[in-house]
Amino acid sequence: MNTPAAPSAPAPVNLARRALIRRRHRFNTAMTVVSLAMTAAVLMTLGAILVTLFYNGIQAIRPSLFLESTPPPGSEGGLANAIFGSLVMTSIAVAIAAPVGIMAGTYLAEYARTSKLAETVRFINDVLLSAPSIIIGLFVYGVIVLSMGHFSAWAGIAALAIIAIPIIVRTTEDMLTLVPDSLREAGAALGTPRWKVITSISYRAAFQGIMTGVLLAVARVSGETAPLLFTALNNQFWSTDLNAPMANLPVVIFQFAMSPYEDWRRLAWGGALLITTAVLMLNIIARLSAKGKRA
Repeated sequence: MNTPAAPSAPAPVNLARRALIRRRHRFNTAMTVVSLAMTAAVLMTLGAILVTLFYNGIQAIRPSLFLESTPPPGSEGGLANAIFGSLVMTSIAVAIAAPVGIMAGTYLAEYARTSKLAETVRFINDVLLSAPSIIIGLFVYGVIVLSMGHFSAWAGIAALAIIAIPIIVRTTEDMLTLVPDSLREAGAALGTPRWKVITSISYRAAFQGIMTGVLLAVARVSGETAPLLFTALNNQFWSTDLNAPMANLPVVIFQFAMSPYEDWRRLAWGGALLITTAVLMLNIIARLSAKGKRA
């Protein structure tokens, strides 16, 4: 009579595999909890900053903020001259940086993808992209301010343009690289010149991405303070002379926030709220534009 065989013990390999799976599951759960905790901490910090900024800045949002120039201590006033100066310097800087950055990015993506020169340009662009803005401000101070003998809006424009160019170069190159080569080959097969293929096919396919890079550059330079301290400095009065010091929001916020006068600190909160709102809107527009491009 055959007796049933006794159940065999689990293989050591299966036991080790199950232990490994349990260990990985516990580690994955722990890392998920840590990631969620860090995300919550970041969101809470950002929320606290925005709530504090809004609470203090909304008190300064009134018509005089946009209509009157920066006042002396103890007087009512606004930030009209600083808002105008920031708009002028940022607009001109981006108007200079955008063509230069787009052309450089086009060269890297369309003409010299694997050449030694392209590798050198990419390396220099990456260095500029990560360079502290105060270093760029000191460079412009030594090259332009000292040679001119005075601070000026032109020096501030030069510093902001240098900061914006690497952002636009990198974004333009990345967006043009994503354009399928089959589109370029189709244009070349029709006998279209290379410059026409780039302007009519590559640029049209990468337009939204390139504009996203320009918007990100605007968001980056609009809040820069350190380079403007060494270049454009500040001006308490309304001025349209680009060859003289010009008021701008970042420097005014820095100076007013450090002052002992309550009215100046209130204006500093209002200016900070304006810059934060503008940068936030530009980033949202850039994100939506990039999302539309991917769709």
